[in-house]
Amino acid sequence: MNFTKVVCMVMSLCFAFSASMPSYASSEHKHEITEEKGPNGGTLLSDGELSVEITIYESGIPPEMRVYTYSNGQLVKPTTVDLQVTLHRLGHENDKLSFTPEGDYLVSNEVIREPHSYEVSVELSVNNASAKWHYESFEGRTTLSDRIIERANIVVEPAGPQTLKFKERLFGVVAPITGKIAAVAPTYKGKIESVLVSVGDKVTQGQTLAKVINAASGVSYNIVSPISGEITEQFVTAGEVANQQTLFEVADLSSVWVELSAFPENIEKLQVGLGAEVSDLHRHERVQGEVIYIAPVMTGGHIARARVLIKNDLGHWRPGMHVQADVKTSQQEVPLAVKVDAIQRFRDMPVVFAQYGNTFEVRMVQLGESDGEYVEVTGGLAPNTPYVVGNSYLLKADVLKDGASHDH
Repeated sequence: MNFTKVVCMVMSLCFAFSASMPSYASSEHKHEITEEKGPNGGTLLSDGELSVEITIYESGIPPEMRVYTYSNGQLVKPTTVDLQVTLHRLGHENDKLSFTPEGDYLVSNEVIREPHSYEVSVELSVNNASAKWHYESFEGRTTLSDRIIERANIVVEPAGPQTLKFKERLFGVVAPITGKIAAVAPTYKGKIESVLVSVGDKVTQGQTLAKVINAASGVSYNIVSPISGEITEQFVTAGEVANQQTLFEVADLSSVWVELSAFPENIEKLQVGLGAEVSDLHRHERVQGEVIYIAPVMTGGHIARARVLIKNDLGHWRPGMHVQADVKTSQQEVPLAVKVDAIQRFRDMPVVFAQYGNTFEVRMVQLGESDGEYVEVTGGLAPNTPYVVGNSYLLKADVLKDGASHDH
């Protein structure tokens, strides 16, 4: 007997065995429930003579489950119904619901917490009849392959405690430090014999800037720089007669001031010694500094000056440059926070996308204080839950492409 005939015989025996087995009608239906709606707009589940209609009621009150029971299409008094419902959520969380009769339905004693996304197990008993159902009711959920997660650059990190660093954003202008500017004048009246530097040159303390022939003695003497720095102004050329006028201005710009404009609401939070991050208006360059002065008086426009000292070794911070400064005014430890950029809107509620393997699902979060980078989470997300911090908007788009309905 060849191999093909053997296979055919085995398959025939299997079909015959299957056909000879008695048919047992299981009362537990674990198939997909069709989107059939009941008289009250809820999900309608049927098994023979028994039916249940499951609704979520959340008009002006916290969400609750209301269940209507039918026998042969007729509404059953809720006092005669034994009902058990379990909501199976991602993360191996099971919400077991208990019910109380109310009007012509059973109402859950527990709030149906957001998101309303779960598998539902229903066990129903009315008099001598019983039925079981298992169906899916998902929202705000999507599943992606490893390849798509990598290509979409979906970045995840666990939610946990953070130190919120509060700051005041002020704007101002870079200025030279007054005590580090020197005006260089001649010692004696005379003719400028030669000029050895020009604007922009770096000079050291004691370096010769020009030579002058003393008009009284005819002796040549040197004009030297009193400080190390940079020539920022030159007011003389060779051949001119120097008397008592300023010939050069030398400025040490290795550190500079940032003169900030502060309004009354800013001044209340500022104090000398606070740290500040100064950046150009395009935020290409940043440098850390310290508040060293707060003016005791306000101008006519109700603005006060706050001064920050910053290092300028590379010369990026040029006097006259407009900048912004984030002054760190206080900080607060919070037990749970997420990145502000991770927050999306779903059904007009703030959400983050939690990760469970390759499945991502919204978590409606209650938010507290924010420092602009992180925001405190006061409810809706368990500590250490992995959540999407990078490109979460892609998940929102994927969820919404099939509609964001909230039917129950």
